[in-house]
Amino acid sequence: MAMVALPISARCRNNASLLQLQLHTTTVPRAQFCPPYLIRSFKFFPKEGWMLSSGGCQSAICRHLQSPSCFDRITRFRASSVGEKLEKKVVVVGGGWAGFGAAHALAKLGFSTTLLDASPNPGGLSTGFRTTLGRPVEAGIKGFWWQYHNIYRLVQELGIEWPFTEWTMSSFYSPQGIQVESPVFSALPRLPTPLGSFLYTSPYFRNLSLLDRLTALPLIQALLEFDLDDKAYSAYDAMTARELFRRAGVSAKLYQDFLEPILLVTLFAPGEQLSAAAALGALYYYVLAHQADFDVRWCKGSVAELIFQPWIQHIENQGGRILGGKRVSDVILDDSVNKITGIVAVNSTGETEVYEADAVVFAVGVQAMQRIVASSSALVERPEFSAVSNLGTIDILATRLWLDQRIILRNPSNVIAGFEPSTGATLFDLNALQTEFADDVGSVLEVDFFHANQLIPLEDDAVIDKVMKKYLTKCDSRFKTAKIVDASVLRFKSAVTLFAPGSHQHMPTTKTSFANAFMAGDWLQQGPGSHGARGLSQEKAFVTGILAANEVARSQAVTAQVKVIEVEEDEAHIALLKSGLRHIRQGAQALGVESPFI
Repeated sequence: MAMVALPISARCRNNASLLQLQLHTTTVPRAQFCPPYLIRSFKFFPKEGWMLSSGGCQSAICRHLQSPSCFDRITRFRASSVGEKLEKKVVVVGGGWAGFGAAHALAKLGFSTTLLDASPNPGGLSTGFRTTLGRPVEAGIKGFWWQYHNIYRLVQELGIEWPFTEWTMSSFYSPQGIQVESPVFSALPRLPTPLGSFLYTSPYFRNLSLLDRLTALPLIQALLEFDLDDKAYSAYDAMTARELFRRAGVSAKLYQDFLEPILLVTLFAPGEQLSAAAALGALYYYVLAHQADFDVRWCKGSVAELIFQPWIQHIENQGGRILGGKRVSDVILDDSVNKITGIVAVNSTGETEVYEADAVVFAVGVQAMQRIVASSSALVERPEFSAVSNLGTIDILATRLWLDQRIILRNPSNVIAGFEPSTGATLFDLNALQTEFADDVGSVLEVDFFHANQLIPLEDDAVIDKVMKKYLTKCDSRFKTAKIVDASVLRFKSAVTLFAPGSHQHMPTTKTSFANAFMAGDWLQQGPGSHGARGLSQEKAFVTGILAANEVARSQAVTAQVKVIEVEEDEAHIALLKSGLRHIRQGAQALGVESPFI
């Protein structure tokens, strides 16, 4: 491959002056380039430092400009400036918690950061919308749990007004009414885990006997050992959560009234479709590791408006760029150094754009990553990227209703299960949670459905009718007399990851086989050493973004790092039990004896 440097002139679209440019490449044979006199038009982007050309000849480079699958043949131009030292440029792909976490950390570390998101309004599933009557809606209501220390620090760093409610109690509804209520554990004297979770919830179990609750005790062994090492995690990952509960002797009623609803609103799928390892990780993180772990608060308004909008402004003030309407379709690879040197995106008008990169962070969800990999010959050849095609996803459906009368629920946040096979839901009283609805005459309710496969195909009117007649009126009979003033239905196909049995082996880690490309997202490996303890959560997505940014810094010989606040350590007695089990496993393995615990 020959290095070519052809001086040409072009008029910058953002500047009337002529710029002297040079064409640089290390990947395209000289014979494949268009001669400069045949290049008819340029699309020059000075901030990105690249320019696409289109010509009148039939050389390979001209033809492949129309076929973005062969991006090793796209010409890239850089403004030449004698003695100028170019900044280290990092492109972040994806605009959710992971992408913004990465961009935020990278901007802190001094990188020239550009975030690309396919949505016109970056923010992932936190993006806000409006009904036809102009009322605000969101892609579901998301809780902020006790262990979300890094997100709470972020909010303080942004210098915005505290956007969260106090900790709230929650109710668990079945078709028979409220089954369980969850107290605010942090308001109660702290007991050694799991005593607080067991004793303080006892008065709130309406129809679960003490015997039913005691059938959960055999799960303690699994909770202690499932993530002791990779072999243990893989063994639990190979079985379903429901099979684990059956083997442990968990009663059907405890599973139906408590365990499955918890899984449906934390991992968004029923136990028969979830890995036992993922289920144990969620139960441990959200419920059992420490007494207060199940405490949750809510955003007092739209997450997009109260957190993401000021966050965007903060990143831009630090020199970062947040660009929406950029659907990434491929990468430019320099095989000679095993680095991705550019990201190819299609903008909202269908034009192809290229963003030069010294490093890249992929921070999209599973579905988007699968789509990018499928369109990229450079990515599909790498095992950690092609393996993503083995992962499944889950449909989410979010509804919001405005009623003509005010109906005050017992608790503002609620879990609903048992109304539809394999589907869970959450019910929120937004009058009690969000400031803008506090003085509304009628109720404003949010009902979000997880694993909503059978609801997604229904027409909006059919969905709303089912929400009112099948769900709300059975949860509270007062809804029978209420009328709908306005409503919204939002569908999100393949919105979140399905942590199915055996999926752990197909999930990537932060590092990739490229020297300068990294991954972030709440769907990264859940096992030992990969922050699996943070569950499937906004906090994990945000933290993995920070970790990816730190890896970028290392790859670029930058010693600075952004500190991550770790989850609270295991309590002393739990740590001692885990240590004992680990030594037993290690001793058994050293003797060639299969561990008796798996």
